Amino acid sequence: MDRITGNHFKRILIATDGSENAERAASYGIDVAKSTGAEVDALYVVSTEHAGTARTVMGWTDAFEEYLASKGGASTGYVQNLGKERGVKVNPVYLKGIPAEKILEYAEENDIDLIVMGTQGLTGIKRFLIGSVAENVLRHSKVPVMIVR
Repeated sequence: MDRITGNHFKRILIATDGSENAERAASYGIDVAKSTGAEVDALYVVSTEHAGTARTVMGWTDAFEEYLASKGGASTGYVQNLGKERGVKVNPVYLKGIPAEKILEYAEENDIDLIVMGTQGLTGIKRFLIGSVAENVLRHSKVPVMIVR
C-alpha cells in the first residue's frame, strides 16, 4: 500500500446481486473509488449453489439461467451508470458458481484492494440455514471488506 499518498485502493470490487442493499453498497464503493482514484470491477455471480435442487424440484431451465444472466447485466449496469455519473471506470464481470467463493477467488486473482458489498441483514434461524454471502466473504477475505446494510 502506498501510505505516503494515502491512496490505499487502486482496484475495488463491488459485488452486486441487484438488491437494494447491493445498490446502496455500490454507491459507497463508487464514492471510495472516486476519492482514491481506484478502478472498479462490478461482479455479479450467477449462483449455482442450489442449482441441483432447483433442476430437480423446479425444473431449472435455460430460460431461467438467461433470466439470471440478464439480471446480472442490469445489476452491473447499475454500477456502471453510477461510475459514469461520478467519473469512475467500472468493468462489468459475470461469473457462475457459489457467490462467496467466486467473490473471494476473483479478489485474489485480480489484485483487488477492497471488496464492497451489501448484506440482506438476515438474522436468527434464516441466517443459520441460508448462510450469508457477506459473512463468508468477510470471514475468509485477505483484503479489507466493506459491508453495507
